[in-house]
Amino acid sequence: MRRRMPLGRGLAIAGVLALALTGCAGNGADVYGTWGEKADAKPYLELSDDGSVAGSDGCNPMTGNFTVDGDTVTFGQLASTLMACEGVDTWLSKAETATVDGDTMTVFNTKGDEIGTLDRAE
Repeated sequence: MRRRMPLGRGLAIAGVLALALTGCAGNGADVYGTWGEKADAKPYLELSDDGSVAGSDGCNPMTGNFTVDGDTVTFGQLASTLMACEGVDTWLSKAETATVDGDTMTVFNTKGDEIGTLDRAE
C-alpha cells in the first residue's frame, strides 16, 4: 500500500520548487525580443525563447540559433545571404557573442572585439 503525502506538504514543496526555479531564471539578463530597428539598411536581431535568432545586418537577412549564460549571448553559425549593399556597414554579420545590460546589447566578434551595439526595440 502506497502512502500519500498530505496535500498541505505537497503544496509547500511545490511552492519552494517554484521559488527556486524562479530564482535561477532571474540570474540572467532578459535577452529575448527585438534588438535594433527593423528598417531598411538598419541592423536588427530578434531573439526567441526557443533559442532561434533572425534578423538582418542591414543588407542581408540572417538566421540561426543562440544560447544564453547569464548576461552573455553566444550565437551559433548565423546563415545569411551575401548581397552587396552600397553604403551599408554589415558589422552585425560578424557577431559571435553579445552581452546585455538593461536595454543595450553589445555585440562582439570572434576575437572578442566590440563591433557594435543594438538598443532594445520598444
